[in-house]
Amino acid sequence: MVDLSRSTTSSPDVHAVPSDPGISWIKDEAPTIEAPPDNDPDPLPEAKWASNAKRTGICGAVAPRVVKLPDASYRMYYTQMVPRPGHPAGANDYDNVSTRILSATSTDGLSWTPEAGVRLTPHQGGAGAWRVVSSEVVPTSDGRLRMYYECAPGTQSDPSTIRSAVSKDGLFWEMEGGNRLASGDANYSSPRILCLQDGRIRLYCHERGRGIISAISQEGLTFTEEEGTRISKGGPYDTTTAFACEILQLHTGEYVMYYAGYSAPNRAQILRALSDDGLHWEKQAEPAVLPGDPLDRAKSSEMCLYRLPTGQAYRIVYEGCDGTAVDERGVWRILGATARA
Repeated sequence: MVDLSRSTTSSPDVHAVPSDPGISWIKDEAPTIEAPPDNDPDPLPEAKWASNAKRTGICGAVAPRVVKLPDASYRMYYTQMVPRPGHPAGANDYDNVSTRILSATSTDGLSWTPEAGVRLTPHQGGAGAWRVVSSEVVPTSDGRLRMYYECAPGTQSDPSTIRSAVSKDGLFWEMEGGNRLASGDANYSSPRILCLQDGRIRLYCHERGRGIISAISQEGLTFTEEEGTRISKGGPYDTTTAFACEILQLHTGEYVMYYAGYSAPNRAQILRALSDDGLHWEKQAEPAVLPGDPLDRAKSSEMCLYRLPTGQAYRIVYEGCDGTAVDERGVWRILGATARA
């Protein structure tokens, strides 16, 4: 959660919430952001389509990140998957898919309107025709916005890095040189930022084969990896992968993390952990969101939480896969749910 109505500069206030959102959610019946249909593999960013258009998982929408703007409206950054030239299977062959970062706006946090224009293309972001994914947008100390994202210029087995771009308005982005986090053959993804009380910036991200790690920075550009692993894979619900965390700070000072866990290649759920310091985390026994409904029958994964305008109810938006393709892949959409009162 990033709340610019609380602060437009780098501050712990942007992550602060008055209460724990919990683990009980009422899922929406319709998608929050729909996947493009099969017959529109090169869609306009602002395009909308009929709900009954044919979709087999060639295109998709994933990795939502919501920013509450200073005027109390919302902007969602998300990743749209489309076929890379010469690879018509599109998102059903994720190793060879192309992705770009788009945005949508909302006044009530419930209904979203896709915005015209591409926020970040893979070419702009340093990934060629491949993938820029999982944008994390946070305020900087000078009042601008910084987007951290995964730059993946190859297949999933190739190295990927965390890079960044800056913007004055959240729409037009200027790339920053170099990597924020890179190391040899390592594969980094799903960056998340926590602004600390002492002014430093903590970057959480997933390192393939390991789990959720963290790195620290004074100014948000040069990061040094911190010792240890924040969340290791290996529990009953994150047997194969633990990644894509979302971190909120409660009024008590405690942190709550939501993260995605794969218990098998064809099954993912949204999990929770708690921490007093942001470094040492205790996994919670019960998942927060389980797959099983028609739109997320196979997987409920990478997520973002935010508060509705009333200031009390919480929303979660997340990527869901319906499992309708081979090996329980299928159509990835951005779905939503509201916390039970």
